[in-house]
Amino acid sequence: MTALIRATDLSVSHGGDLPVLNHVDFLIRPGEIVTVVGPNGSGKSTLVRALLGHVALASGRVERAPGLRIGYVPQRVHIERAMPMTVRRFLSLPRRVGDAQAAAALERTGVPGLEARQITALSGGQFQRVLLARALLGDPQLLVLDEPTQGLDQPGIVAFYKLIEEVRAETGAAVLMVSHDLLVVMRASDRVVCLNGHVCCEGTPQAVSAAPAYRAMFGAESQGTLALYQHHHDHDHDHVAEGHRHGPACAHTH
Repeated sequence: MTALIRATDLSVSHGGDLPVLNHVDFLIRPGEIVTVVGPNGSGKSTLVRALLGHVALASGRVERAPGLRIGYVPQRVHIERAMPMTVRRFLSLPRRVGDAQAAAALERTGVPGLEARQITALSGGQFQRVLLARALLGDPQLLVLDEPTQGLDQPGIVAFYKLIEEVRAETGAAVLMVSHDLLVVMRASDRVVCLNGHVCCEGTPQAVSAAPAYRAMFGAESQGTLALYQHHHDHDHDHVAEGHRHGPACAHTH
């Protein structure tokens, strides 16, 4: 199956001697949910920006399917509180959309009828769903979500990941997520990539949960992931690929 995005031998440096990403290979195929996990400073957001073409590469290459439509939910969106902006206006940035299209997007993401609400009056969970609605307006083949549940409580996190699974089922869009929500992210992923400047290990959630590199990276936090892992997979294909050729081991860091 043709990849939507494929990175080969990708390295990124922000100046200085040590690269932020070192010889990373990555791909995402149509319809799959891939989650990138790793400690703070591991290069997760840098990988997303590199895949989207937002940062210069030190080496390697990124290939995207021709005409690939991408919906992007960034890690942070700053809304000037002094500037009034309704949800409806926000959904028409940067491209104007019709009322029916905006209403359908809000309905799909579980926040119907918010068009007249001020963006600054939304709860954290509502705002994340509005961001997702805006990302869906372009009928994306690939949804990219960078730490989409920051600031949400545990029920909100679980509900948001359930929504992502529903959106994938309804639209067929592939989903690339960056996340630190270890105890729920496994349930919403087809494949997990553990990153710490390089790819430490990758595979199905069940396989990665048991991988030594994953357990070294997250320590005690990793113990609950298998108990919560309830995703349906063809277990004949449960395998993990570990990579230790480049960079330091995936040590647990804070």
